[in-house]
Amino acid sequence: MDRKSIIGIVLIFVILVVFSLINQPSKEEVEAAKQRRDSIAQVEAQQALELQKMQEQQELQNAAMETDTAAQNQMMQQKVEELGAFGTATAGTEEFTTLENNQVKITFSNKGGRIYSVELKDYERYDSTKLVLFDGPATKFGLNFFAQNRSISTDNLFFKQVGGAKNVVVNGPEVPKGDEGRIKFNAENPGGKESVTFRLEVAPGDFIEYTYTLSYNSFLVGFDVNMQGMNSYISRNQSYLNFNWAFDVPRQEHYSRFGEDRYTYMTYKFFEDEVDNLDKNKSDEENLSTSVKWIGFKQLFFNSTIIGDQPFPNAQVRQEKYDYEDNNFYLGNFNADIAIPFNGTQNEKVGIKFYFGPNHYQTLKQYGLDMERQIDLGYAIVRPVNRYVIIPVFNWLRRSIDNFGIIILLLTLMIKVVLFPFTYKSYMSQAKMRALKPEVDEINAKFPGQEKAMEKQQATMALYRKAGVNPMGGCLPMVLQMPILFAMFFFFPTSIELRGESFLWATDLSTYDSILNLPFSIPIYGDHVSLFCLLMTVTTIISTKLNQSATTSQGMPGMQTMMYMMPVMFLFLLNNYPSGLSYYYFLANLITIGQTYLIRSFVDDEKIRAQLQANKKKPAKKQSNFQKRLEEMAKQRGVQTPKKK
Repeated sequence: MDRKSIIGIVLIFVILVVFSLINQPSKEEVEAAKQRRDSIAQVEAQQALELQKMQEQQELQNAAMETDTAAQNQMMQQKVEELGAFGTATAGTEEFTTLENNQVKITFSNKGGRIYSVELKDYERYDSTKLVLFDGPATKFGLNFFAQNRSISTDNLFFKQVGGAKNVVVNGPEVPKGDEGRIKFNAENPGGKESVTFRLEVAPGDFIEYTYTLSYNSFLVGFDVNMQGMNSYISRNQSYLNFNWAFDVPRQEHYSRFGEDRYTYMTYKFFEDEVDNLDKNKSDEENLSTSVKWIGFKQLFFNSTIIGDQPFPNAQVRQEKYDYEDNNFYLGNFNADIAIPFNGTQNEKVGIKFYFGPNHYQTLKQYGLDMERQIDLGYAIVRPVNRYVIIPVFNWLRRSIDNFGIIILLLTLMIKVVLFPFTYKSYMSQAKMRALKPEVDEINAKFPGQEKAMEKQQATMALYRKAGVNPMGGCLPMVLQMPILFAMFFFFPTSIELRGESFLWATDLSTYDSILNLPFSIPIYGDHVSLFCLLMTVTTIISTKLNQSATTSQGMPGMQTMMYMMPVMFLFLLNNYPSGLSYYYFLANLITIGQTYLIRSFVDDEKIRAQLQANKKKPAKKQSNFQKRLEEMAKQRGVQTPKKK
């Protein structure tokens, strides 16, 4: 190696040494690099630990899944052992389907293939929320029977929807507003129709199928139960299957002691027979051992009714009514266990319908099933007055008038005009009695004391007969008016037409009007002040004062006090009744007062007395049947009638 080569190698070495010295990191850089290495090591260690934990968790989850699968298999095996072929339908996830038209919206659950809830789209609750006839998992709806020696309830089993969408809407042409238009449209052009089907399949080709059908603009829902191959499972000794329908009844109206609670009860119609009901005021139940056409779950203004295409062979109905203080959201619970025929054949089909809608008389009547009898229109003598007089006139007025205050006014005027001849006759009878008051006073003085009461009565009747006065002439016209008076008492509280309608200060004519809420509650009267009820009471007292006869107060001293006590009693009673009823009675009193002043303006009491005195000089008239009965009663009591001179 020559000298130059050596020098070159030395220089390269020197350069490398100098370069390494120059680029040597500082202590701080060395420390930072060490920290980075330590951090990377920690991260790698943490990642390794997390990976290990994830692997352990995955192993635990796999073990749990294997355990759950085994448990589910064991549970499924247990269900199969408990429910036989139906056990496989116990597993599933609850899903909902809706079917609606322009009137109702029905929600179905695949659990039980049942009707889960029903909403009436044209109505609201008193608090302006949706009006739902029933809702929730507490609703019972399904078949109960024995199959393979096991008790089966379909409402606990999962059905599968057969085709169709989850939200089905029934469309049709526009419907005229108002009840009359709705009724005519149902009959003339029902529009479209849609169905929803749920199937509980036990084995291929063996199933129970529910098909629900809804037409446009209708409150009726078709419910067809189709059973295929169930004769292989259902016990052969069963001639009936049990269909159970039950739900809690939501409160729809503002609470009133004489309101919705008293009109909520179960009704039913026997096949080709009368409509009956459970107790209106308390919990009750009844075993209906004869054929039943329909069973109604009735509230004040709405009802849910199940109707058989063929009569149900028998049924058991139960109602539990809740006190408002204990439950202010639900009125009670309705429950119907209904027998459905089962013939044990390969194919079985049962046709049923449901009515979900208002207690509107014409709407219910159009179906020809006597469902309108669910509306409480009064007793036997009163109901025809409402059916054939009040309701037709009311509906006739509604066709051209929208204000219900005006409708009630015109209805009252029409009734008072029709009854005016009876009112006039009653007033004339009272005028004649007043004209004979001096003679009656003489008879009272001649026969003092209770022991001579019969002689006094006979002498008074002889006076009336001789003067040509019928003592019942003032009472009979009033008696003839009583059916209309009581008909209105039942008509207004049950008229859904008044629901939500306002007039003057009354915001809802179907419930009481309140101008003052009291800080306390008065027994019977309540915790509010109804102005229409006050006006009715005042005008009743004035009318009583104007029409009170001297004969009545003289012959029956206690009657005068009673006549003034009655308005006060009605003040307490009607304070909680619908304001429409108090408004009607107030108008009737005003018109009666006006009629009284009108009659007095052209009736001369002096002329009446002169005519009666002239009648006394005429030959005595033949005794009336009423007078004969009085004398016969006197003879039976051992009182001798005065001999004629």
